[in-house]
Amino acid sequence: MKLGIMQPYFFPYLGYFQLLHAVDKWMVHDDVQFIKQGWIHRNRILLNGAPHYMTIPLARMSADTRIDQAHLHEPTFEKWKPKLFRLLQSAYRRAPYYDAVQPLVEATLNHDTTSVAEMAMESLRQVCRYLGITTPMVKTSSKAPELVALKGQDKVLALCRQERAQTYINLIGGVSLYDREAFSAQGITLQFLQLNEIHYPQFGEPFVPNLSIVDVLMFNPKERVQELLQEYRLQ
Repeated sequence: MKLGIMQPYFFPYLGYFQLLHAVDKWMVHDDVQFIKQGWIHRNRILLNGAPHYMTIPLARMSADTRIDQAHLHEPTFEKWKPKLFRLLQSAYRRAPYYDAVQPLVEATLNHDTTSVAEMAMESLRQVCRYLGITTPMVKTSSKAPELVALKGQDKVLALCRQERAQTYINLIGGVSLYDREAFSAQGITLQFLQLNEIHYPQFGEPFVPNLSIVDVLMFNPKERVQELLQEYRLQ
């Protein structure tokens, strides 16, 4: 069994969905510290040929708040939603698949929750349904309480043992965080997924890589994105 474990990101980049598609089970790592400058509540779209952040407004939180404890700032969020819809319209109304993709964003932002983690998870669900990705998702916060106290590699190894995973796959950015020998000693193969260099038309302008999956979906037919899910290498 191949296992993937990642924090819940808000409409993450293509490589995140490649990994989600490549594994047999996906664990949403929601019981760790919330990093405000991370990708849990924001991502980048293309606006006037340059990357532009779309950022969910957050309620005030302490430095040690966990991801599953973080919430939207509701009054600001309700005002922000229509602004984001207008921003996406301005950015992508001429994109060939705007009419198919805009509803995914609207459904996510209209999801009945104040939880930032749940909002991010809904963005994953919406894209997975659109692309036909059926990998089951489970929150790590739903697992044994004693695992919450573990950190880093120790926690990942414990989750792999609990799920009886033979292979653990992470994105290439985590290569410095994990030790192959430590995984091998427990009978687990450690692999890293590297997104291939991918280009697609963006209004005929110079290509801007590593944007939100929203950008990929706006410019490519569903069938092409399904092919792009395979455009990676494992190492």
